[in-house]
Amino acid sequence: MARADRRRAAVPSARARARHGRAGRSPITGLHLPLIHTRRDLFDTTVQSTAEYLVDLWPVELANLQLDVAPMPDQPLTVKGVARWRVEPERHRVVLFRIPIERMSRLHRDDDWHRRLMVESCVFRAVGELIGKDPWELAPDRFRHH
Repeated sequence: MARADRRRAAVPSARARARHGRAGRSPITGLHLPLIHTRRDLFDTTVQSTAEYLVDLWPVELANLQLDVAPMPDQPLTVKGVARWRVEPERHRVVLFRIPIERMSRLHRDDDWHRRLMVESCVFRAVGELIGKDPWELAPDRFRHH
């Protein structure tokens, strides 16, 4: 009798989402713990650490930097292409658009390290556009390999 009770407890509830006739799957960390990391968390962490690095290198120029992340740009339908970021010099603000950067960037190797480099390069290019510098000028020593 106890065995039947255990089997009954393992059956998913009616609230579980069925997909292709299978019951919904729970995250590997369990129902009560947050996920270890998501692509969104990795993106936000990369943007934040890159911005802190640039502010340390350019404290005067980037003293009032406001760096935001939005999912998608709100651009008119007449505009061709999809923006990866928007620079607002009057507000000293840069808005990075996460979904176009993540999904429309062409990586020669699709792994966490290359995705992180793509996000960093977008932050460098957007901040460079904001302060009128070439992205390579922002941190020249970072790319020198001795």
